[in-house]
Amino acid sequence: AVSDLAAALAATHALAFEDTRSWSADEFRTLLADPSAFLTGYAEAFVLGRVVLDEAEILTLATHPDLRRQGRARVVLDEFTSEAAKRGAITAFLEVAADNVPAVSLYIGAGFEEIARRRGYYRKTDGSTVDSVILRRSI
Repeated sequence: AVSDLAAALAATHALAFEDTRSWSADEFRTLLADPSAFLTGYAEAFVLGRVVLDEAEILTLATHPDLRRQGRARVVLDEFTSEAAKRGAITAFLEVAADNVPAVSLYIGAGFEEIARRRGYYRKTDGSTVDSVILRRSI
């Protein structure tokens, strides 16, 4: 059921983003109910995003820490891009914390390019801030 999936996604998200505020099961339920939103992957490795008009936005990508460095994030990212294209997207974009080196490397490797930065956008649980890097690619 959607409720069980939302709880599983929230659990993975909390483990994947332990130094920032993770998303709740209710937030996942709300997004999954949005007709423009879609999920690729499964509870332990997923991309949640949406397509509006001809733009795809990656809202979050998370991989359970025990499953990292196995190529799973790249697979679900490629599935997201493919599904976004089917839904009419011609470009995709996302924001990622500048200090999230593995994620930035994943996106650059998948053809995304930095187009802008938001200074001090993300607040860490310790109170510090980090820039948001805005990335885009053609689909």
